[in-house]
Amino acid sequence: MSSLRLRIPSEAGTDAVLNRCNSLAKIVHRRRWRLAYTVIYFTRALESLSQQVLGRKTDLLRSLSYVAIDINLGNDGNPREGDRPSLRDVDPKILSNMVREKRLESLAQLGGIKQLASILMTNPDNGLSGDETDLMQRTDVFGANKYNKPPAKNFLSFVLDALKDMTIIILIACAVLSLVFGIKQHGLKEGWYDGGSIIIAIFLVVAVSALSNYKQGRQFQKLSKVSSNIRVEVVRDGRRQPISIFDVVVGDVVFLKVGDQVPADGLFVDGHSLKVDESSMTGESDHVEIYSENPFLLSGTKVIDGYGRMMVASVGMNTAWGEMMSSVSRDLDEETPLQARLNKLTSFIGKVGLLVAVLVLLVLMIRYFTGHTQDEAGHREFTSGNTKSGDVMDAVVRIVAAAVTIVVVAIPEGLPLAVTLTLAYSMKRMMGDNAMVRKLSACETMGSATTICTDKTGTLTVNQMRVTEFWMGKEHVSVDASRKIAASILEILLQGIGLNTTGTIHVRPLVSAPEILGSPTEKAILSWGALELGLMMDQLKQDWEIIQVEAFNSEKKRSGVAVRRRGELVIHIHWKGAAEMILALCSDYYSQSGTVNVMNDEARSEFGTIIKNMADKSLRCIAFAYRKINGSLAQVHGRLEEDGLTLLGIVGIKDPCRPGVRSAVASCRNAGVNIKMITGDNVHTARAIALECGILNPDKDLEHEAIVEGVQFRNYSPGQRMAAIEKIQVMARSSPFDKLLMVQCLKQKGHVVAVTGDGTNDAPALKEADIGLSMGIQGTEVAKESSDIVILDDNFASVVTILRWGRCVYNNIQKFIQFQLTVNVAALVINFVAAISSGDVPLTAVQLLWVNLIMDTLGALALATEQPTNDLLLKPPVGRTEPLINRVMWRNLTSQALYQVIVLLTLQFKGSSIFGVDKKVKDTIIFNCFVLCQVFNEFNARKLEDKNVFKGIHRNKLFLGIVSMTIILQVVMVEFLKRFANTERLDWGQWGACIGLAALSWPIGWLVKCIPVSGKNFFFSRGEDAS
Repeated sequence: MSSLRLRIPSEAGTDAVLNRCNSLAKIVHRRRWRLAYTVIYFTRALESLSQQVLGRKTDLLRSLSYVAIDINLGNDGNPREGDRPSLRDVDPKILSNMVREKRLESLAQLGGIKQLASILMTNPDNGLSGDETDLMQRTDVFGANKYNKPPAKNFLSFVLDALKDMTIIILIACAVLSLVFGIKQHGLKEGWYDGGSIIIAIFLVVAVSALSNYKQGRQFQKLSKVSSNIRVEVVRDGRRQPISIFDVVVGDVVFLKVGDQVPADGLFVDGHSLKVDESSMTGESDHVEIYSENPFLLSGTKVIDGYGRMMVASVGMNTAWGEMMSSVSRDLDEETPLQARLNKLTSFIGKVGLLVAVLVLLVLMIRYFTGHTQDEAGHREFTSGNTKSGDVMDAVVRIVAAAVTIVVVAIPEGLPLAVTLTLAYSMKRMMGDNAMVRKLSACETMGSATTICTDKTGTLTVNQMRVTEFWMGKEHVSVDASRKIAASILEILLQGIGLNTTGTIHVRPLVSAPEILGSPTEKAILSWGALELGLMMDQLKQDWEIIQVEAFNSEKKRSGVAVRRRGELVIHIHWKGAAEMILALCSDYYSQSGTVNVMNDEARSEFGTIIKNMADKSLRCIAFAYRKINGSLAQVHGRLEEDGLTLLGIVGIKDPCRPGVRSAVASCRNAGVNIKMITGDNVHTARAIALECGILNPDKDLEHEAIVEGVQFRNYSPGQRMAAIEKIQVMARSSPFDKLLMVQCLKQKGHVVAVTGDGTNDAPALKEADIGLSMGIQGTEVAKESSDIVILDDNFASVVTILRWGRCVYNNIQKFIQFQLTVNVAALVINFVAAISSGDVPLTAVQLLWVNLIMDTLGALALATEQPTNDLLLKPPVGRTEPLINRVMWRNLTSQALYQVIVLLTLQFKGSSIFGVDKKVKDTIIFNCFVLCQVFNEFNARKLEDKNVFKGIHRNKLFLGIVSMTIILQVVMVEFLKRFANTERLDWGQWGACIGLAALSWPIGWLVKCIPVSGKNFFFSRGEDAS
């Protein structure tokens, strides 16, 4: 004990301190706490008080053997406040090493769990006081339950990443050479414009791209922080309450159940059948049983069976989990399937652009060195033997820069950026719609979902259960008529309710209604017992001792407990679970009067009818059974007795359907998505709920086609399963294995499957599904970690919202692909034709970089942030084999690119004569017209098939803002940055002509959409890219 109260600067003295603890521990166990405090702190008190007495210059009572000093205690006989134990005297390293290295001898030297609890000033039963000052002191001494994350990438890192692009590096080299030769030829005042303009343009492109990626990185970091904020149940001031995992402190008593993540390093206090999976820490797949002889629980491990309580000994960076996680960061550069496919598309287009650029480079070089090019004065630029080497180098650099810029424009690097932007935007908005994305690819995959396998409880229903019906024997009993039940039977029933449960009842002073915690089913039963039957749970636990527990799991669908009254030897076994399963174990039943009756075939049939009638009312049927064993404790070791039980009663629990769930199911059906309900309830309850929610059509053959039981589905042959899978709408009495089997069959049939789950055993199905959807309220941490998206409100309507967002992501990406490829095709064709025919490129490097900025970053921002509309749910899902660029997109982009090429080539060859202007003004008109065509085409890209491209535009303020900013910057480029952009000012007539030509893309887009498109498969199909 004293080892923790004497801080040691290094671990070298740890063992010595622990050895000194042995004698003190014996004294502590023999004496009262008051005396223990006095003894432990006697030395400190002796030193401080002796100094005070010696300092007063008074006579001391001396003898040859001792000095007597009067030590004043408080009125209660305890040490004074300043001499009480202090948490600051506890060394966190000793606690940390003890749990991490699982040192039982160290725990024994400290006096065991109870002694350690007193050292940490906590109570194993009532927990901490919850006082803010105490909690802050514990955080100050032992640290917070957080780990030091690796520093996030700063803005400069994103800038450096952008500068690593090979085309940017080549452009910078060209710009530097142009700058050097320009200054050498024309002097600093005039010669820096060409090279300097390219450098500034490159800087703008890199800065905007880096800023966009930096903001998305910050967004993902925030979402990562939210996803790691787990809710933990602790007991403080004697009351069980949920808190954030980040608020857990040393000394907290934490409740653990199946599926929970152990929130910190700690010690087992009490519980039953507690097993944890330590594979995340040790790599061992074997499950570790936790009990008094192995009480050590490690942070980050998962509870896979049983339940219990633990006392926190180390938090945050003092745990092995904290040290490990501090060196691991979430992979924010995760490449989604759509990004991978777009990278292939980008690579293909880039190769085409590179080929065009090489051809342009060769043509321009040949034309220059053969004397077929002229300067602004109309003279030949190159004459062998006469042209200065500086002029030659300047021309070569200009030609190379133009060719490289074509590559920059041709490579649609904005495609992956558009995916990142739209995913980040949708993730942020989905968070507001009660959906937290854990895996980026789920956003886009959800848009392709063809089947959703959903749970019933809490997803389709409100998860607010209450007991509405009660049967004892063959008699219906009012749920509040406890006085009509024989006293002896009522006592046994209350034992079954209050002892065979993982829930708790906390009666608060001055508050009439008790606080009940546990699963929804447990809360409903405990609430019924406490409010209607007079259950006194605290008194029950004082009078009765729990010997053995069999925790509920989804395979057995029941839980059991063996108890005995303190001081007695008679063992009482209570079972509770699915009514028909408990009924099968019973050989007798109690009547309301307390008599025991034999469960013959006739009685069993009558009880089956009672259960069916309750289930037809959408009630969940739970039965209670009991058996008394007049024998020794050895008789209950191993598995609890399950045969020869006596049925106590059957309760019906009502869980109403969520408001709006029927319309949500209808929306999914209209969207071409099939809904299948998988539940642990019996067939009758499942059918009633499915009919109420609209999943089942009452006109169908409900018995043989749409509804199956899990065991029936499980026992099908593979061929039978594959034949029946499309018809099955409801699976009742299913196990997690049945859910996994259904997901596998659906995927084999070519479906894109989304699955909802909340239990630990749902993890395999959640991982197997294309999209795993876990529940944020009732879901276990194991289920959440196995899922792709967490539904924060456990509501099926949120699944429909996720479906809408998934389709929106895919649709926005298609819009941007259409927009960008139009620009790519037009820019490549114009520069290539102009270079070959006239030896001149009408769009300069700076101008092409500006177009690149418009279409890559600003275009991605404008089109990737379109919000989802209900129209998206009126179309069928995009299946696995659907093309990335469909025929509709090719129709739209081909028509727009063709129009732009015709207009710009006409201006290239006839522009001077049409407008009566020189070459420089003509090139400015071409540049201005080209940019404005992209602005107007951005509107066309908003709707792939709808003719009204302005529908809902007022809701996208960002789109309007970006378009307005693009137009303003274009005016600045043309009118005020003449030297920078190599442009000339245009008059009102020329501006009007540019706007008019660009605006023609709207009626052309409208007319083109009148052309019907048949067939689906075209270029870059999903199947090809997947391979």
